Amino acid sequence: MTMTTTPITGVDFVMFPTRNLAAAVEFYGTILGLPCSVHMPERGFAEFEAGSLTLNVAMTEKFPMGYHPNPNPVALHVDDVAAARQKLSGRGLNFEGDTFDTGVCHMAFFSDPDGNALMLHHRYAQRATLT
Repeated sequence: MTMTTTPITGVDFVMFPTRNLAAAVEFYGTILGLPCSVHMPERGFAEFEAGSLTLNVAMTEKFPMGYHPNPNPVALHVDDVAAARQKLSGRGLNFEGDTFDTGVCHMAFFSDPDGNALMLHHRYAQRATLT
């Protein structure tokens, strides 16, 4: 593999489509407990801060892309998957199956009210990387 340069310096946000902005704001703000940095219901979107990544929930039917929930989970980092899962379950979050242990990380899968896939994630061992 050859190394190339890129003008890309990071990820600004990840967009999650919603058909019910109020339900999405409740889920990301109250259930997950993420700080809301922008809430513009008149424009059909809100943004929540998850560490260095902004999660944007938007009424995407107003955009050229339409409404298509993301079936591929976005991994939200936590320090302890079991503790975070217990806390969020107490707030009414339903997880899909047991916590999965890959031998390198723990993952607990769930979805938002629109069916966008998410997971709690914690890497507890070094992963092999390309050199």
